[in-house]
Amino acid sequence: MCGLVGGFTWGDSPRFASANMHRALDTIESRGPDGRGVWQDEHVLFGHLRLAVIDLSDKAAQPMSSGDGRFIIVFNGEIYNFAEVKAEIGAGYAWRSESDTEVILAAYRQWGPDCLQKFHGMFAIAIWDRFEKSLFIARDRVGVKPLYYHAADGVFAFASRPRALYELIPGLSREFDRQALRYYLESGYIPAPYSCHQAIRKLEPGHYMLINASGIEKHCYWSLNSITTDNTLVQKSEAELIDELDVIIDKSIQLRMVSNVPLGAFLSGGIDSSLVAAYMKKHATGPVKTFTIGFEDGEFDESRHAQAVANHLGTEHICEQLSPNDLLALMPKYLAEYDEPFFDYSAFPVMAVSRLARKHVTVSLSGDGGDEAFGGYHYYRIAQALSMLQRWPKALRKGISKLAGSLPGHKFSLLGSALSANSNTETFAFMRSVIKDFTFVMTSELRAETKSLASLFEEQRAAMPKNLTAAEAAMRLDIAYTLPDDYLQKVDIGSMAFSLEAREPLLDHTILEWAAKLPIKWKIRGGVNKYLLRQLAYRYVPKEILDRPKMGFGVPMARWLRGELRIWAEDLLADESSMAILGLDRVAVLDLWQKHQSGERQAHSCLWAILVLLQFYRNFASNNENCH
Repeated sequence: MCGLVGGFTWGDSPRFASANMHRALDTIESRGPDGRGVWQDEHVLFGHLRLAVIDLSDKAAQPMSSGDGRFIIVFNGEIYNFAEVKAEIGAGYAWRSESDTEVILAAYRQWGPDCLQKFHGMFAIAIWDRFEKSLFIARDRVGVKPLYYHAADGVFAFASRPRALYELIPGLSREFDRQALRYYLESGYIPAPYSCHQAIRKLEPGHYMLINASGIEKHCYWSLNSITTDNTLVQKSEAELIDELDVIIDKSIQLRMVSNVPLGAFLSGGIDSSLVAAYMKKHATGPVKTFTIGFEDGEFDESRHAQAVANHLGTEHICEQLSPNDLLALMPKYLAEYDEPFFDYSAFPVMAVSRLARKHVTVSLSGDGGDEAFGGYHYYRIAQALSMLQRWPKALRKGISKLAGSLPGHKFSLLGSALSANSNTETFAFMRSVIKDFTFVMTSELRAETKSLASLFEEQRAAMPKNLTAAEAAMRLDIAYTLPDDYLQKVDIGSMAFSLEAREPLLDHTILEWAAKLPIKWKIRGGVNKYLLRQLAYRYVPKEILDRPKMGFGVPMARWLRGELRIWAEDLLADESSMAILGLDRVAVLDLWQKHQSGERQAHSCLWAILVLLQFYRNFASNNENCH
């Protein structure tokens, strides 16, 4: 795992300054504490920070050049099947290292952008072709690794984090993107290609770009949109499907256990993380370390479930018990690490477990992706149920919608909107808003000048197979947006803050493609979510250990906002100017704050999203005259 920064200028645009490059690398130093490298020619500047995992020698240092000097690469991530790709390239290539970085270079030299189809991995890649004077950048299929860029006349720059771009390009505008603000207030995250910075975009997962003096091309090289239910899977029995899934996941875990440094796994005791730990135990030649954070507050504590799984599997389990104040002590780091407003406060425990794991290992496997691929979230069932209402006469739906909208409480209002929605996708967008509960704090001006989250989802849904059920479409929307821009960003930033590499075996594209072909009845069956994956897990861990209510990482945010964080919050809420600039309806926000303080309403999720936005604006942008 690493950090990268770079850029290409042409025409009359001035060259990037090497001093600015080093300042840019300083801002992301935790991503690569094991080495720093810079390469520069007349119009190109590449910088790299290294966290050594594969081939620890200096031969694997970056930026790396091809043997003939034509190609220069910086790369963040891992290509897990690099040995297979290396063998396919053949012995005729003069290999100089044992690194996956050199394999990428050789693969690009042989196949060009098509090399991406060969890789199993997580990556952000940049390759400069000195002969063609062209730049190639690419991001992995599901967006495990981040890649931001700035494009303007005669200038193209990229980095692992926006903060690095602001150092590389002094004077880069810090104006906020109004559309990104709308998406954040509707979902709690900012979907690619948007970022909250008007001058900076995110490269979408599964995409690459080619940049030269003649222009910029963007291409999609991978998507689930072309995949529909496979009739061969329809005809198979439950046992046959479980056997097939077992083989696919087993291979993915084996690939991700390749490492020249110690590795372990996060373990919550749920289906996904327990499966990952079980396969690791199956293939490990020594003890498997697993990591859990425990909480004194039993409402949020999963440690006893994790311990039960660890005892059954025989892992070397390490648990750190934290008080609410211990977790709250991470707040300055939380606010400092994110380059965009980020709502998901489960980032606190993700940081805590990453900090714990880094004391023992350099790499940790995670269970992210199982819910999105195999139907783990309860709202997929809700989406399916609400979609049935689309078959009702419009007049009947309108009447029920009016009744729901007349009931007290914002969620009833949103439910009324969902019932009157004109499509399954619009229903799902409204349902996400019910979960997040953010939308009503926007000003009418922000609403008028921007598109809704539903319209974004509609665009994505239009590219999907028409015969998907509402639940299947919701899963794919989550894979396209929520997974990379919320959950994976949380894990990347939380782990990299402590120089820990996190690997996501359930997000191998072979697993996602297989799951996309799987009929919905094997994902949601008899009222049970994640049915088939659950049956596979029972082969490794007893049902009585695994079956429990879904928890996820939680923190006592409702209580914090009435107690420890109240002074901080009220200081931010007093800033009328920032609220206006950010498109927040101050009257609605303050009313919500008072209702939360009085206990009339549990509004901590919405309030936290607003407070994070205000704090981010204060820290990162308010000192710039162009920020409005």
